[in-house]
Formats: sequence, C-alpha cells, structure tokens
Amino acid sequence: MKRSYGRARRTTDAPAAIGQRIEVLLERLSHDGRGIGRWQGRTTFVEGGLPGERVTARVVRARSKLIEARLDQLLERSPDRQAPRCQHADLCGGCNLQHMSHATQIETKQQALAQQLQHFAGITPERWMPPLLGPAYGYRQRTRLSVRWDQRAARLQTGYRQRASNELVEISECPILVPVLEALVKALPAALQQLKARTSLGHVELIGGDAPAMVVRHIRPLGQEDIQLLEDLAQRHHVDLWFEGEGEAMRHGDDAAATSELAYRLEEQQLRFAFAPGDFTQVNAVMNQQMVNQAMDWLNVEAGQKVLDLFCGVGNFSLPLAQRGAEVTGVEGDARMVERASMNAQNNGFDAVHFCQADLSKPFTNETLDQQYQAALLDPPRDGAETLVAALAERGIGRILYVSCNPATLARDAGILASKGYRLVQAGVMDMFPQTAHVEAMALFVSGKDKNQNGTSQS
Repeated sequence: MKRSYGRARRTTDAPAAIGQRIEVLLERLSHDGRGIGRWQGRTTFVEGGLPGERVTARVVRARSKLIEARLDQLLERSPDRQAPRCQHADLCGGCNLQHMSHATQIETKQQALAQQLQHFAGITPERWMPPLLGPAYGYRQRTRLSVRWDQRAARLQTGYRQRASNELVEISECPILVPVLEALVKALPAALQQLKARTSLGHVELIGGDAPAMVVRHIRPLGQEDIQLLEDLAQRHHVDLWFEGEGEAMRHGDDAAATSELAYRLEEQQLRFAFAPGDFTQVNAVMNQQMVNQAMDWLNVEAGQKVLDLFCGVGNFSLPLAQRGAEVTGVEGDARMVERASMNAQNNGFDAVHFCQADLSKPFTNETLDQQYQAALLDPPRDGAETLVAALAERGIGRILYVSCNPATLARDAGILASKGYRLVQAGVMDMFPQTAHVEAMALFVSGKDKNQNGTSQS
C-alpha cells in the first residue's frame, strides 16, 4: 500500500481539532495580513505567515470549511520576512505585522482597499493615488497600558493584552511609540510596583504631543508618598502628571489650573489643538500632518464655499479648511468635543467657524445642516456612515471627501454614493498605523454636476 507524506487530502469530513499542529503551504495574504493556504481542502488562515512559506501552525479555531491557526514553525521562509524589532511581537496584541517588510505592509493594505471596494461596491477609483508614508517605528503619540494585580504572585503586571486573550503581556519596550513615551514605558513597571496603593490602579495612559502626559487611573485615592513617587517619575521623563479618579482627569501640580490641557500642532498650518484625556485625536503626528495636507489638496475648496466637517472632533480638519477661506460647519456627536473644537477655533483666531452637536448615525434634523453646502468632509468611526452619506447625496453636495479607518465600511458607503450618481475620482491608503493590519484610506467622491479637484467640468 502506498503511503502519503504531507499531501493534502480532498476531504472535509472532520474539522481540525483546537491545538492540532498542521502543515500548510501559504499562497496569499488576507486583508488583515494573515497567510492563506489550504489544509485538507479547507481554507486556512495562519497568523504570522507569509505567501510562499511552508509552515506548521497550531489550530485556534476550526469550522467545517475554514481553519484559523497561529504560526508554529517555519519550514520554508519567505524573502519578505524580517525579524520583529520588538521582543514582545509574538504575543502582544498590538502589532501583528512586524514580521513583514514595511513595503509589503503597504502593498497589502493597498490590495485590501482595492479588494473591498470591488467586493462590496463593484467599483474602482478613476485614479489610485500614491500612499502616504511615514516612519515605520517611533510614530505613536498615545498608548494605554493595562495594570493588573496578580494575587497569586503578589506583584503588579503592567503591559498590553495578549493577542486573542485577556491575559497581559508584561512589556519592557514598545518601539512604535515616540521616544519620550517609550522611555517612560521602560521605567513605568518598576515604578508602579513600588506604590503602596498599587492594587488600586486601573490603567495608565501615555500621551505625547505639545504637552506630553502620564494619566494614572485609580479606583481609590492615592497617598502622598505614592503621589510623590509618580511626580518624580514624571519629572525625570519631562511629562505632566494627571490623575483620573471618579471624575474627569485633572493635571496634578501647583500650576495645574492654569495649564490643564493637552495639545498637538499642525506645524505647516501653524495651528494648535487643545484636547483632554479621552478625546479622540490622531496618534500619528507625521501622518496626521500629511493627511490634512492631502485633504486640503483633494477637496480644493475656494474662499467663501460652505463646507461640512462631519465627525469633526477637536477641529483637526475644520480649522485648516477655514484657513483656506471656507465657511465651515463642524458637526460632532459628543458635546464636550464640540466645546473643545469651538475653543480651538477661537484660540487660533477663527471666530466664524461654527460647531454643533448632532447624532450622525441618524438623518439630519438640525436646521444648521439644511444650508446648501458645496463640499463635505467626513472622518467616521469604524462603523462608517451609511445613513450619513445617503443624506449628503440627497442634498446634492458636489464633493465628498471620505477619511476611513475601515475599508469594508468605506466600500459599503462608496456603493451608496455610486448608486446616487457619484464617481469615485481618487483613493489611496495612508500609513497611519505601521506594523499593524489597520488600513486607513482617503477617497474623493464627485457628483456629475460638480467640478473635480482640478476645477475641470465633469459633466
């Protein structure tokens, strides 16, 4: 009788068992950066695998026609594989593409965007624009570290959540952080371990930008000795110390009342944006600057044109649009963010910019939004803006610039706009989160009645 060595059987009778070790030849990448192959006729996704590699993998989930697994051992290696810079990359849930060259990461994200647009909307941009690129490491301006008291070991754990688990990876480095924050990450675990009230900690958030900060979340008050230890740590690393107890986070120190704000800058526009812990801001300052520049270029507003900035946050796009001479109305669902955006507009000398609160998951009801706008910019959360884009199309807004953090919902919403007579003029990815599978993109939609970004007729 002939014996078979490692040849795939064409059967789907019995699913693989959880924890089973299987051998797979990987042929391509999924949109989230996993290697895809087949094992016994079943599509198999291998986290940590690359096309062209033969691997053994441990099954983590199995269904009748699909298997999800994690790389166990490399049998044949791809030339695109690189050694992760971070020693925690294999376990940490944050960066799952460090084994992949930066160029391959960008190519994978471009392919993911194209595939989603074709799959969900059946459309392709008239022009694919070059990707916006930034540093592969040392870019992240914000991070939240989990803190957990290990009762059995009688010690404090500080780190990030493991991939697909609630367990913590105790970290001693995080090279995607900007240098001031990574230096603090290296010192933080030992410092927190010394606190008498270490079992009272919730998490620690580190924030870079114009006023770097360490925000300590605690569920019970901290004693003066602990506060002094944290003050000393913050001073050594040149960051402000904030505490967050039952109420809002507050900056600690004698002059806290006068300077209790965080801030970042758009240097090319000479704009400064204040924000508070908990506010949404872009974590990659280099890419945020490039993204704003590109948005201004693509939307190409003229002085006096009315522009809607939806999901406006603290005014990241609103103020540069106003600087171009547009009459801007920023809309945000969170009342506190509306206040922050208004304050930023005033502090930067834009008294005419108007901000208001509205639930952007529902059809427009606010009278402010019933004006005639020539252009709209939206930067929605991962759920996208299905109802919103339909409403914008019904109002006949000529140009719609869509900034997306989820290519699937961007594609869905692009299909809605296409059905309303809009053309996807151009699109491209932005390297906002290197070393991760997150895909950020920008897309410009133009109605048949409007002009394109270069001012030529599209009728």
